[in-house]
Amino acid sequence: MIYLDNAATSWPKPECVIEAITRFLHDVGASPGRSGHRLANEAERIRLDAREALGELLGVSNPLRIVFTSNATTALNIAIQGLLPPGSHVVTSGIEHNAAMRPLRMLEQRGVSISVAPCGGDATMHASALNDLIRPETHLIVANHASNVSGTLLPIRQIGELASARGIPLLVDAAQTAGCAPINLTADHIDILAFTGHKGLLGPTGTGGLAFREDFDIARLPPLICGGTGSRSEDQVQPDFLPDRYEGGTSNILGLAGLAASVRYVLERGVETIRMHEARLTGRLIDGLARVPRVAIVGPCDPAKQTGIVSFVIDGMPCSEAALVLDEQFDIMCRPGLHCAPLAHRSLGTLPDGTVRLAPGPFTTEREIDQTISAVAKLAEIES
Repeated sequence: MIYLDNAATSWPKPECVIEAITRFLHDVGASPGRSGHRLANEAERIRLDAREALGELLGVSNPLRIVFTSNATTALNIAIQGLLPPGSHVVTSGIEHNAAMRPLRMLEQRGVSISVAPCGGDATMHASALNDLIRPETHLIVANHASNVSGTLLPIRQIGELASARGIPLLVDAAQTAGCAPINLTADHIDILAFTGHKGLLGPTGTGGLAFREDFDIARLPPLICGGTGSRSEDQVQPDFLPDRYEGGTSNILGLAGLAASVRYVLERGVETIRMHEARLTGRLIDGLARVPRVAIVGPCDPAKQTGIVSFVIDGMPCSEAALVLDEQFDIMCRPGLHCAPLAHRSLGTLPDGTVRLAPGPFTTEREIDQTISAVAKLAEIES
């Protein structure tokens, strides 16, 4: 089997992740922050290790400014719903995932106005496109670090510099880049970053969170979910300090045990090394598919300008049919359709049918890429 669906969920997971989850179930099992016994203390140590590893990865010196949620969608909702009151304005890009766009559209119905910066036909965009849309009432800039359809990377550092100069918070959706592209909140001028654990971070599903830059004032952002934290239990109001302010309820500590191990693995292997490996495979895939008749690749077609995602269409063949044949006849796992990102497909000109998305990962080999190119070539020979 050739697994090329890493943009949805990375697989396989490093062995250390499986070992960490098994160890937690076998030897720990308790909840962090809820008791004073040694198993609860060990659970808290594991959770802190996950914060520290992510802080090291993302350039956040204070690990308590890493907040855990169940996924990037929840993280984005906390930030978007908290920072955009009725009457405010938000600027976003033309490649956003529905994880950001659906909460934005919900708030639009409550009086928030939205401006979408246009992207090119390959989903690229200049920071100036966002700058042109800023108004006096602009409360937030939301930018996807990379498209989950084409892999196109936005110029996040330039966008961050722009946002900082205008005094507007920048929220970055790093679901597709955390773990496989360099990110530093301070250097990139990112105020809040949403991440997920199960993609480039190589961790379990059901993990994710927010990372806050050191100088972002959390008093500006009310919690979306309130509940027990194990701290200040005498109060009936949510704690006002990090990370408890946004971590009401019991943590997915089993998942965080795996996430701590997976992020340590990424750090040891090196984000730059992973990035180079995936860029090499992406370039090989682009070059091979470009020579196949009837196949059109969507996006920049340049590994330096995108993540390890290659989307394509076959003239005359529905995307769902192509993916089904790749699965059933060639044992290749990929994803067809709109990928929960209709805005990106509008920018790319691939509505309403979508694309076939191939997404190699850190464990994909060149041989698997060559076999995939061969399979797509055979697929393209099928009469429409």
